[in-house]
Amino acid sequence: MQQGKGHEGAKQQKAIYLKDGRIFSTGFSRMSERQYAIRTEDALEDPIAQEEIDNSNAVLFPFYDADTNVIYLVGKGDCTIRYFEITDEFPYCHFINLYQSTEPQRGIGMMPKRGCDVNINEISRFYKLHTKGLCEVIHMTVPRKSELFQDDLYPDTAGDIPSLTADEWFSGKNADPILISLKGGYKSTQKPQELKLTKRSNILDKMPNNKFASTQSGEKSEELAKEVKELKDTVRRQDMRLRRLEERLEALERLDNGLV
Repeated sequence: MQQGKGHEGAKQQKAIYLKDGRIFSTGFSRMSERQYAIRTEDALEDPIAQEEIDNSNAVLFPFYDADTNVIYLVGKGDCTIRYFEITDEFPYCHFINLYQSTEPQRGIGMMPKRGCDVNINEISRFYKLHTKGLCEVIHMTVPRKSELFQDDLYPDTAGDIPSLTADEWFSGKNADPILISLKGGYKSTQKPQELKLTKRSNILDKMPNNKFASTQSGEKSEELAKEVKELKDTVRRQDMRLRRLEERLEALERLDNGLV
């Protein structure tokens, strides 16, 4: 196991592998500046490239597109998405552009490459969660006017068919991902799994549903309605009797007090 010192800041760091085996990391400097770095496995303590970005305190999350060698840096609470191209020549990481909006991102996720729209030269798609609970779709597109399929933008990419089973992976076996072409749009060739539903017992299923039962139910409803009406009439009569008794009592009290 190899060990090496990362970014000098005390805040959280993130690291991902690039497709050539190099390591791209984000973190903070000793002066709490946000920065990124590129390292090789055999010299972790000596980055081949390191650059300060800004003084924000939000942790940067890297999203890597291995097909185009583009890295997107996103910070929670930021209103920006920075993206860079990774190359084999110094300075190894080249700033491309900056996506900026007025709403800070509470969270963000990246669509797999096979979900991008090749007809509009979309190379990445993000789903940005706003602080108000809204989800915004962000399309990263290359400004080309040609309507033809852009082979350089869409090399064969990883499909949805696994190259290993779980048992093979746990046994230590390795295999490259199964690549697919995005030309003409992606269509899954994986057979959908058959879903088996287990029906639970429902008390309504045990209820009688024939004509005789319906007739009985109707008769029972009429009996209940009649009984309710009789109870209401009884309450009404008792209320009138109670009112008359209260009037007689009030008259007797006035008589005793000599008011009559």
